[in-house]
Amino acid sequence: MQQLRTSLWPIALLGFLLGSALARAADYPDFVTLVERYSPAVVSIQTKAETKQNPLGRSHPRIPEDSPFHDYFKKFFEQMPDLPTPPRSSVGSGFIISADGYIVTNAHVVDEVDSIVVGLSDRSELPAQVVGRDRRSDIALLKVKTDASLPTVKIGDSHKAKVGQWVLAIGSPFGFERTATQGIISALGRSLPSDNYVPFIQTDAAVNPGNSGGPLFNLDGEVIGVNSQIYSRSGGYQGLSFAVPIDVAMEVVDQLKTGGKVARGWLGVMIQEVTPELAQSFGLDKPRGALVGQVLADGPAQQAGVKAGDIIIAFNGQPVPTSKDLPLMVGRTRPGVSLPLTVIRDGKEQALTVRIAELPEDTKLQQAIAEPSSRNRLGLIVADLPAGKRKAGTQGVLVKDVDEGPAASAGIRPGDIIVRLNHAEVTEPEQFADLVKALPTGRPIPVLIKRDEGALFLALTIPDKE
Repeated sequence: MQQLRTSLWPIALLGFLLGSALARAADYPDFVTLVERYSPAVVSIQTKAETKQNPLGRSHPRIPEDSPFHDYFKKFFEQMPDLPTPPRSSVGSGFIISADGYIVTNAHVVDEVDSIVVGLSDRSELPAQVVGRDRRSDIALLKVKTDASLPTVKIGDSHKAKVGQWVLAIGSPFGFERTATQGIISALGRSLPSDNYVPFIQTDAAVNPGNSGGPLFNLDGEVIGVNSQIYSRSGGYQGLSFAVPIDVAMEVVDQLKTGGKVARGWLGVMIQEVTPELAQSFGLDKPRGALVGQVLADGPAQQAGVKAGDIIIAFNGQPVPTSKDLPLMVGRTRPGVSLPLTVIRDGKEQALTVRIAELPEDTKLQQAIAEPSSRNRLGLIVADLPAGKRKAGTQGVLVKDVDEGPAASAGIRPGDIIVRLNHAEVTEPEQFADLVKALPTGRPIPVLIKRDEGALFLALTIPDKE
């Protein structure tokens, strides 16, 4: 009997392991059904752009002007016709949002192209036209003409997305059509350096060149994002993929469909993050909000009474946790509406009302130049500003040189213009010197500077023992 019991142990153990494996397998999502049901609405996008190139290259040989052959060769190369080269082609992805042929993809997929062909799941191909594209969100809307009723995706709600949930990406990486890759959402609300108006969904689903513009599905088969970018040092997938939330994408699509372009809200301020040191210097209990470094002339913020040094903590009744949140909130606001704005000024909350304007194409600031003055206890050489700059409304002192000391530790650099020191406006080098002499020691002090095309607050601390 003992021998029989011993021989049954391997069988029992095998049964237990098989049961555990089957239980774990049951926990995995059914990607097969999801792909079969929703991949027909995913399309490949092939684009071509005509190019011309001179047979001797983009530039002609340079002939010295004093050469006797200069005029001859100049005329020869000017009259030489450009020979056509094979058109530049690329592949992207997209998905059908309406049965009559509207398709969503990335703006960069169809940017500066001459022809667009959409490949459907039944292997048929249709020419497409660009209804509109928005580079800031990287979303484009296409339209194909067809008598058939096309399959469509289900649009989900990206606000319900959670870190850790399963997602599925379908697209045409490297031209391999309707390729499915799975992963999880690894982060939400990601801000990328080149995109201030998109709170990206970060996933670890494998996305490669050609996936751009394809859908990101949740387990209910709903599109919650548009695959847009990857973070890579090799040019291929390395574990970080970024998708435009579908809520943002569809807001853009609605405006592109009705007007062909996107109008975003604009506040007219240059902002920065509130660091723990800056929070302490402004008397905050913790870092929060967006610190206004500069208020642009004649912008909505200036007209509302916003000042440099204000910390915006609420927009339209919604809290502003960090500086990266404010552009997203303002950008999604339709121009022309008046909204409440809450700021902290001199340690107290103030309620303002701002009328949002439309985001301009480009806003540039000028950098001032001045002559050097004397060095001070911060380790700086500063200069007065020329009369022309003062008449233009610019004030402050120019930093000409920085030695080791509190200013260098704070990050002040030559070329910066110091506009405000410890909440006091800086008007000239003599007045600046008096402000420096009166600075307290042992605690962070806010310094507002202008640098290049923007404004920036820094936290400066003078040691107790100078």
